[in-house]
Amino acid sequence: MLRWIGMMLFAGLVCACSGAADLNEPPVDLGDFNLVHNIAVAPKAQQGPFSRKASKEQLTKAVRDAMAERFDRYDGNRDYHFGISVEGYVLAAPGIPIVASPKSILILNVTVWDDAAGKKLNEEPEQITVLETFGTGTVVGSGYTLTPNEQLKQLSQNAAKAVERYLVKQMREEGWFTAQTEG
Repeated sequence: MLRWIGMMLFAGLVCACSGAADLNEPPVDLGDFNLVHNIAVAPKAQQGPFSRKASKEQLTKAVRDAMAERFDRYDGNRDYHFGISVEGYVLAAPGIPIVASPKSILILNVTVWDDAAGKKLNEEPEQITVLETFGTGTVVGSGYTLTPNEQLKQLSQNAAKAVERYLVKQMREEGWFTAQTEG
């Protein structure tokens, strides 16, 4: 329980922008990136406190769909793969407005594989934690304004955007998605 409270407080500090808001714009530069396999699993997904239930199939489908929506826009000349594990979630249930208005959260571990090199780009999975998008009725909690499927879709889109930001950072700092990644 304390772990979840800590994660919710930490996630509250993370900006939860709308993950789908920029999909009609050209994608950010990711060099030679081309997503081939988009794998999501949820063998250990933990349902957080005060959460509506979601099946493993719902979790993995929402994550795969959001990743495809964002990353199928890239058509670089080198193939990469995602291995994503859904670690935990909270799909906010209706609470007491303003006083106890739970927020939706999604926690993923992401591994990126370079197909040509035949290896992981990140030896340790990157943990991505996102909140529901602000401005969607969150003053009273998304449990009042969104269905569980809508919450999960929004969280998955926010997670895909967070993964994109991570990849851009790694490209700039570590040289991912450029010809130098050979060998």
